[in-house]
Parts: sequence; structure tokens; C-alpha cells
Amino acid sequence: MGWLDGKRALVAGAGSGIGRAVLAAFRAEGARVGALERDEAKAGRLAAELPDCVTVRGDATVLADARAAVGAVTSSFGGLDILVNCVGIFDFYRGLTDIADDQLDAAFDEMFAVNVKSQLVTVRAALPELRRAGGSVVLTVSTSGFYPGRGGVLYVASKFAVRGCVIALAHELAPQVRVNGVAPGGTLGTELTGPGSLGLSGQVLDAAPGREEDLRRRTPLQVALTGEDHAGGYVFLASDRARGITGTVVHSDGGAALK
Repeated sequence: MGWLDGKRALVAGAGSGIGRAVLAAFRAEGARVGALERDEAKAGRLAAELPDCVTVRGDATVLADARAAVGAVTSSFGGLDILVNCVGIFDFYRGLTDIADDQLDAAFDEMFAVNVKSQLVTVRAALPELRRAGGSVVLTVSTSGFYPGRGGVLYVASKFAVRGCVIALAHELAPQVRVNGVAPGGTLGTELTGPGSLGLSGQVLDAAPGREEDLRRRTPLQVALTGEDHAGGYVFLASDRARGITGTVVHSDGGAALK
């Protein structure tokens, strides 16, 4: 018996990194899964590798796309029990003084649209089905949403905002729907890119030289975590074993708070 036997899940941002690991973990625990992925190549790869996954290409910041993904999952599986959002971009540690005057408006809008608005849009799209099923939501926060220095000013601010989404939605949607979050630390194997408005859309976080050793040095446990390491937190929070938990964030960050 898997922890998610009989559950029907949609994972936004499932084409790579943590989202892809969550998708695999959910399948291994017995869930039927769907994916919403903006990148055409990643969506195509998912569809080829996981023919039993309902894969929809679309933008999680666009309500019509999110509703199309929810509709595809519910049409295939008869409903939706779990929504996970793993959508995000990174600002590569840009401070406020590193952002030019003529970049700030667009960079702010892009960062908050992807990292924050997408969370609200996907929940809104899924809410009727989640209420019907008595389901749950797991959003992706970050260790950056708790401690400075884990990203630049826009990324850190956006992840603090996702913390707000978790507690506000948990309060609003109870008792029908539980809402929790996972706050990963730095992660190996992610394809996290940056805002195009800052000229960072082609930069990949995991490509930084010496990244594995750098991640080990940052944490008391001296671990460089992967998407698979984080995925268990999503499984637990989405499962009935966490039926009494809402408004909570699980930290899979190697003990970052202890430093």
C-alpha cells in the first residue's frame, strides 16, 4: 500500500528538478498524476517517458492554462485530490543596487508573477475539485523565505510571499482543503533559471562551478540535497497521514536554521 493510493494529483512545474522528483514519488506511492509544464521540450519528454501521466503544456500564471490542466486530470481520473506547485525562477543573488532603474519594474513583475501569482492561479483553478474531494495543496516555499542571503532581494521577497499564501489559504480554505508548503534548501539537479527581464533566462543555477561542495558547506548536516530528497515532504503533506496538518511548512534544508 502506497501513501497516496487512490489519490489524483496535479503537479505544476513538473518537467524538471523538484517537480519532476515529486511526480515520480507520487507515482511510486500509488497516485495517478498529471503535469502542467510550460517548456515545450520538457512537456514532450514527460509525455514520452510517462505515458500514464496526463501532461498539459501551459503557463501556470495563466488561469485558462491552469484550468485546462485541471480539466484534463479530472476528465482522465474522475476528480482531483492533490495540487502541488513547483514553479519558480531565481534571481542569482541580485541585490537592490544590482538592478538598474529601468529593470526594476519588469523584474519585480516577472519574479512575483512566476513565484507567487502562479501559486494562487493554480489553487484557484483547482479549488472546485479540491473542495469536492476534501483535498490538499502543497506549495513550494524555499529556505530563502526564512533566511536572508539565500537569494537576491526579489527572490527572497517572493518566497516570503509564498509563506503568506500558505497561511492565508490554509485559513481561508479550511476545513475542506488543507494547504501546506515545503521549503527546500539549495538543490542539485535543478534547472532553475532566472528572469528574462534581468537577462538571466539562459542562466541555470545548477551550472555554477563547485555547487555540490558549496551546498554541503552551507548546512549543519553537510548534505547536498536533490529533488528526490525533498519529494518525501510533499508525499507526507499530501497524504492522509497529515490529515491534521494545515498552514505548516516542512523544511528540507539540511538544518539551515541551526547555523
